[in-house]
Amino acid sequence: MTAASPDALDPRKAALDALTRLTDAPAAGVWSSPGRVNLIGEHTDYNDGFVLPLAIPHRTVAAVAPNSENVLRVTSTFADAPVSVALADLEGLFPQARESITEWARYPLGVAWALQAAAPDAAAAHAAGLDIAIASNVPVGAGLSSSAAIEGAVAVALNDLWQLGLDRPALARAGRRAENEAVGAPTGIMDQMASILGAADAAILLDCRSLEVETVDLGFDAAGLTLLVMDTRVQHSHASGGYGERRASCEAGAAALGVTSLRDLDINDLDRAERELDDVTFRRVRHVVTENQRVLDTVRMLRSNGPRSIGDLLLASHASMRDDFEISVPELDAAVDAAVEAGAIGARMTGGGFGGAAIALVDRDRIAEVTDAVTRTFVERGFAAPTIFPVTAADGARRES
Repeated sequence: MTAASPDALDPRKAALDALTRLTDAPAAGVWSSPGRVNLIGEHTDYNDGFVLPLAIPHRTVAAVAPNSENVLRVTSTFADAPVSVALADLEGLFPQARESITEWARYPLGVAWALQAAAPDAAAAHAAGLDIAIASNVPVGAGLSSSAAIEGAVAVALNDLWQLGLDRPALARAGRRAENEAVGAPTGIMDQMASILGAADAAILLDCRSLEVETVDLGFDAAGLTLLVMDTRVQHSHASGGYGERRASCEAGAAALGVTSLRDLDINDLDRAERELDDVTFRRVRHVVTENQRVLDTVRMLRSNGPRSIGDLLLASHASMRDDFEISVPELDAAVDAAVEAGAIGARMTGGGFGGAAIALVDRDRIAEVTDAVTRTFVERGFAAPTIFPVTAADGARRES
């Protein structure tokens, strides 16, 4: 069948246990934020476009206790040693000295730095030393926004404990700034918004230019459908070159076509784009322009015809990412093809690409059939066994206790 689901870890217990190993002080609280699956709308976010993500049940948990040392000390279940930074040193740490901090710790510490900048008066009055222990059952490197889940959990915790008074979009912006400047990954804001603002049984239509959010009922359960995540276990990193190269191509295409961002183009502009751009840049532009339209078409179809009508849009999205944006890998293509051949309504890779996960929309009574087909295909192709599990749309960041 399939490798074990990441649900096996209880992140709340793991975070509290890690906090106990870090400090004798009792926890002031526990906060969490979910990973996300993007139903459709890939690499449109940093082009001011549209995305349609949903939060998933897999969560990152931050257990936090105060300390009297005026330091932020962070530990996690996926690191060998805690990292400690004086509060007074945060301002000068990012982005110029970020290489002095091990990469995983840049996420929580970068959020603290971005939050202090977002609410300087409140931070000056209330910021105090904290010990933060992090645990997660969001698969890392799978395109399910494990990084945004860390950022969201830490952001809501610090917003509460430091009495910053920031609203949820502001917390998402702080998470994006942490990822862009503290970590050095040129991502957009979709992941943070989905993780912090997610809603049960719904996706969120996010306008990445205005940051307006609209809830979109999915109707999967009523239609007898399940969304399967097919984690190829090919790990990727947003801080690596491929993601940045795609973003640079989009910016170059927008500049050459005289627009602020690719959001300002529509399907009718593609003929001009093909004439004026080199082939690679044109194909990058074409993906973003057509993907924006596919997001809007998916919302329209969900509302008018229901979830069984969106399969072709999911498949067209994957083909565009494979051929025009060139961010798929053989494992992702194999997962998508095998799922559809086994009866999935639609499938596509999800996330930034170069590895990670694909999703398939399947009838509940065909979960085992699709899972077996994808797993068998991976064995036949000599790939590592995928991890396959169903997800439902979940609530966003919250205080657990």
